[in-house]
Amino acid sequence: MYKEVLRSIENIEIYPVISLLIFVLFFLGVFVWVRSLPKELVDHMKSLPMENDDEITKPQP
Repeated sequence: MYKEVLRSIENIEIYPVISLLIFVLFFLGVFVWVRSLPKELVDHMKSLPMENDDEITKPQP
């Protein structure tokens, strides 16, 4: 049933191409953004999980 409905729509074959194009452009944009981050910021974010956060959270008994 769904195949017949989709086959009756004109120019439906362009939607998968548009979806793939949006997907690729989004991830290329994220890749370019990540590559353009300053090295100091990346080093700071990399060390965050290892920092001592005693000031933020109270020690558990």
